[in-house]
Amino acid sequence: MKSLKNNVFLSTGSNQGESIQILESANSLIEKQIGSIRRASPMYKTAAWGKTNQPDFVNQALWVQTIFSPLLVLKKLNDIEKNLGRVRFERWGPRRIDIDILYFNNQHINFEKLQIPHPEIAQRNFVLAPMMDIAPQFKDPLVKLSIEELWNQRTDKSSIQRI
Repeated sequence: MKSLKNNVFLSTGSNQGESIQILESANSLIEKQIGSIRRASPMYKTAAWGKTNQPDFVNQALWVQTIFSPLLVLKKLNDIEKNLGRVRFERWGPRRIDIDILYFNNQHINFEKLQIPHPEIAQRNFVLAPMMDIAPQFKDPLVKLSIEELWNQRTDKSSIQRI
């Protein structure tokens, strides 16, 4: 019997410590604990979003195939963040690692601790630019627009630079 593979799109980011190495470590742990990384975007240096008076971030998008459910993927991602030194103390504040589930297949999920698609994707250059590299034709299941269409309609003018 063939295992069902779920397609999960993740956004990773860091602005404390050796951010590039932290994201590389996160990628390795994701592959070991969640599933195979089908595609990884280049890393980007991006301006902080939400709370802007902090260092720039390094961000990346990943396309992962997994056999796990959305809630189990979330739990595993939280464990990876904790393992890499994430401490949650301030919304949109500085962090060693942040891993968000952007999309899970074409599902719409609205739980207290998990919303998929992730809110505000269309307003975030640091999410859209890396997603353009790995899945420009993927359609957001809520707004029914592709990543490329969202990119073309974006209003976020914050700086973003491919590393």
